[in-house]
Amino acid sequence: MAASPDDQLATMLANIPEKTGKPLAEWIALIKQSGHEKHGAIMKFLKEEHGVTHGFANLITAKSRETEADAEVDLVAAQYADAKEALHPLYEEIVAFAQTLGGDVELAPKKTSVSLRRKKQFALITPATKTRIDLGLALKGDDPQGRLEAYNAMCSHRVRIETSADFDDEVKGWMTEAYSRSG
Repeated sequence: MAASPDDQLATMLANIPEKTGKPLAEWIALIKQSGHEKHGAIMKFLKEEHGVTHGFANLITAKSRETEADAEVDLVAAQYADAKEALHPLYEEIVAFAQTLGGDVELAPKKTSVSLRRKKQFALITPATKTRIDLGLALKGDDPQGRLEAYNAMCSHRVRIETSADFDDEVKGWMTEAYSRSG
């Protein structure tokens, strides 16, 4: 009888120290020190600089990014806790749209907001009040007009979003434009 995928994963995890020379925790610490964040860059780092085979490099990379994802989820959960909890589905809707713009969209949660980046930041999602998300957009050079207001140095403009209906085609168009300028 063949081993289940869960059994195979457990075996690979158990074999990391023997097959790679370091336990998983040391690899994760080394990856953090390297500054590499993207899956491909981490894979290349492990394979070329440390001689890790493809299968183990992929597993170590996935586990290191899982750790980062868990930390990111905690920051987002804290932003949408308590009085701002009702805004979380709206946040998810904005993120889901942003991820349709391209496979290079990165989420970078901070304490009070989530930055959306490619090579540089193109949007910023901030639960501003218990009833409103401020969506910052990097549209430097565009005149503020209507719902598109002047904002700050990080994002030149913002749109105040209180409901899913506020995140309409016009806002999605501005977000798409900000994304296209950030590449």
